Formats: sequence, C-alpha cells, structure tokens
Amino acid sequence: MLDYRILPAGDAAVVVDFGDRIERALNNRVLALAQAVAEDHLEGVVETVPTFRSLMICYEPATLGYAKLVDRVQKLIVEASDVAYPSRLWRLPVCYDLSLAPDLVEVAERTGLSPAEVVARHSAITHHVYMLGFLPGQPYLGDLPEELVVPRRATPRGKVAAGSVGVAMAMTCVFPRETPCGLNIIGRTPVALWDPRRPNGSLVEPGDKVIFDPISLEAFEAAAKHPARCDPSLVSA
Repeated sequence: MLDYRILPAGDAAVVVDFGDRIERALNNRVLALAQAVAEDHLEGVVETVPTFRSLMICYEPATLGYAKLVDRVQKLIVEASDVAYPSRLWRLPVCYDLSLAPDLVEVAERTGLSPAEVVARHSAITHHVYMLGFLPGQPYLGDLPEELVVPRRATPRGKVAAGSVGVAMAMTCVFPRETPCGLNIIGRTPVALWDPRRPNGSLVEPGDKVIFDPISLEAFEAAAKHPARCDPSLVSA
C-alpha cells in the first residue's frame, strides 16, 4: 500500500506528502508524480513544485474544484509508479582552489582527509538534484558519501560569491548568486545556474544528475571573463 497524505495548502494548492525524511526513493516518487501530473493536462492545474519528499500542486479553484483534484491525484499516484521522469546528466566545472574554497581546509580537518582527498571524493560521485529552492535555480544535490558529511558552519557568512559550491550534512548546494550562507564553501563554478534568457531560467532541473569536474584557477578565471562562452557539458538526455 502506498503511503502518502494529501493536504490543502491555502485555497489554491494541495501538497502530496510522501514521508518525513530525505531519501532517494521518496524523491523519485515526488518526481514521478510531477511528471504524471504534467502529462495528465488536467484543466485548472497551474504548476507543480517538487521538494525533497512532497509535491505542491497549484490550481485555479474557479476552474478545478478541490475534491476533483484530490480524486484525480489519488489515481495518478498509483499510475505514477510506471512513469519515468526526465533526467539529464551534466558535467559542471568547479574550481576547488583554496582562494575560492574558504572552508575546504576545515572540511578536510573535520573528515580526517586531506583537501585533495575531499576534492577527489566530491568530484568522483554523481550527484542527484533533489529540488530547486531558496534562490532561483539553486539545486539541492545529494547524496554525499559518509566520509564527507559535516555540519553546517557554526556562524553563517554574510555573503558568498555567485557560483559557490557548499556542503553540509549529506547535501551539496550551488548558489546562483551572491547570498548569505551557512554551508561550508569548498569551491566555485563559473557557470551561471540561473539565466532568465533560458526557457525555464534554471540550468538544471529536479531529477537531473551532476558530476563536478575540477578545473584550475587559471581555467576558472578565464571562464569568468567570458561567462557567455562558459557552458557545462550535457552528457546525456
């Protein structure tokens, strides 16, 4: 039996809640349901917003009633088990030079690894995009191996630069613009994750995969001078 709850969120949205933890299997259900709703084309549905473990479905009450929406969503939840959600694999260049990675040494000390070993482990895995949030186009990526799991900073920074790559707990975040931040910054990418000239603004989408490719400081600085030419590599669609 599928375990979920459908909860009202104001008068123009419902939330389908699949659990209370960050887990790939739960997120897969969220993304599959989002795809099923998109393919269903139910009149009155405005948009869906996936999170780690739930899906918000926004709708127009004048067109679609709450009861009808809930009834349809319940059917789609069952059908979504056979739905494949879109997923792309990106290779995103990241410079882990200490001048751009103010917390890399501390992360290394906390984990008992050298800075080079932290970089090697962080760039060796394929990261799953759980959701976007906090800033436009900002991905929350998992899952870090246990040896890289560290707490958030005791004192958040007032700002970190656009493109900063931060880790905390089992997650990695890439910040599309300058922002306050409590994560441990271990690198920076010259790629713009958010660009309003793109069809959806965001480079990556929930369900995508990301591999971080280490680049030198010289390569980062060259790319930063010509951001329009700096594109990540889309490995597969």
